[in-house]
Amino acid sequence: MKKQSLWSGVWIRLRHVAIEVYCFLTAPFVVRSCLGIFSLLGVLLALTLWWMNCYTHHGAFMEVPDYVGKSIRTAGSMAKSNTFRVVVSDSIYMAGKMPGEILSQNPLPKSRVKQGRTLYFTIAKSNPELVNLPDLSGGDDFDLYSRKLGRLGVRPRISSRIADPRLENNTIVAVIHNGDTITRKIRSGYRVPVGSVVDFVVSEQVSDNVVVPDCLCETLGAARFLISAAQLRVGAIVKDDTVTDEDIAYVWRQSPPYDPNQIVSPGQTVDLYLTAEKPTFCPD
Repeated sequence: MKKQSLWSGVWIRLRHVAIEVYCFLTAPFVVRSCLGIFSLLGVLLALTLWWMNCYTHHGAFMEVPDYVGKSIRTAGSMAKSNTFRVVVSDSIYMAGKMPGEILSQNPLPKSRVKQGRTLYFTIAKSNPELVNLPDLSGGDDFDLYSRKLGRLGVRPRISSRIADPRLENNTIVAVIHNGDTITRKIRSGYRVPVGSVVDFVVSEQVSDNVVVPDCLCETLGAARFLISAAQLRVGAIVKDDTVTDEDIAYVWRQSPPYDPNQIVSPGQTVDLYLTAEKPTFCPD
């Protein structure tokens, strides 16, 4: 009985509270106040949506023209007539491009954007940047060095190859820029423009052995050609007392001598001994 009377008292109190809340909410003053607040919030929401629609041009899109290849001045005038804003975000040197010419744009051409959008341009500049060539002391392998140049924006090119069994294949023998050999200058810091071409002379390893050519009775020029064609090198040139002009002198002895059954390694030197008169043992 005691527990039942306790729950009955709680229920009566809840009914009183509910009746008081209902009476308060249905009072004419409260109803008018709530309607006024809701009306004001609705007006404010409508004004906010209207203002945002006007400010952001909701639903109004324009197609971005293609400005690439045009000058920045021309593009600026065109963009202004379309209510676009223009910003130059970067400038790089590119051979064959006029200074101020637009190289790329963001947003891309034919993109649909809202009015007043900012367009970002990358333009060409007049002078290329200068970069230091990497030091060869870090490695003289052409493949490795050419990758370093590629990261700097410099274009490597092999201008010639020479056979040298003492070097690994593709070893850098000489570095040339604008016709000037700069192999030693790189150590003290040599700068080239970005986009320029640097030429290289690299080694070529030949695994096959070669036969020493027969240079006896040949002039010095002909002997040089035969030795070079055999992938060998001219060593010492020894002239006797009769030689006044080595270009028209004859080879009367060579070391190592010609032997069709003997082979040597490519790159070996051949010493030549010259005399002014054609040797008597030479055939007519």
